[in-house]
Amino acid sequence: MDLLPVFQWLEDTTIGAVIRESLWLFPVIEAVHLLALALLGGTILLVDLRLLGFGLRSQPVAALAEGVHPWLVGGLLTMVATGVPMFLSEAIKCYYSPPFWYKMFFLVVATAYTFSVRKRVAAADPARLGPVWGRLSALASMGLWFCVGFSGRWIAFY
Repeated sequence: MDLLPVFQWLEDTTIGAVIRESLWLFPVIEAVHLLALALLGGTILLVDLRLLGFGLRSQPVAALAEGVHPWLVGGLLTMVATGVPMFLSEAIKCYYSPPFWYKMFFLVVATAYTFSVRKRVAAADPARLGPVWGRLSALASMGLWFCVGFSGRWIAFY
């Protein structure tokens, strides 16, 4: 199935046209998108670094993960809420951009991983789980989210 007609229709929406024609709207939306990325990345790093054994050692991993969870969800929702209008303003460019497709792939995988595997590992009893699984989970998480960020940045240069 060819998605080009769908992408053309999405770019022709009123939201896409307004953002594309505005001098300041895209940069403002992108700035909020990047702030949300920093928030999301910070919450991911806090828990992943704790799983690796760095920092906040007095704080149990489960309590830390639970404490930052609302911020993680807020950052992710804000990224999606700002990413969609940016996408609408340049959907055809995205259609032809391999970095866009990589970003979407890694975003889906990283989100699914974060809310399934990593969430279970962070909530597990460290004595029962052992340090190796926590470290592997943290490294996989950081790698996936790095790929999301790298692919997103790559879109601008492709």
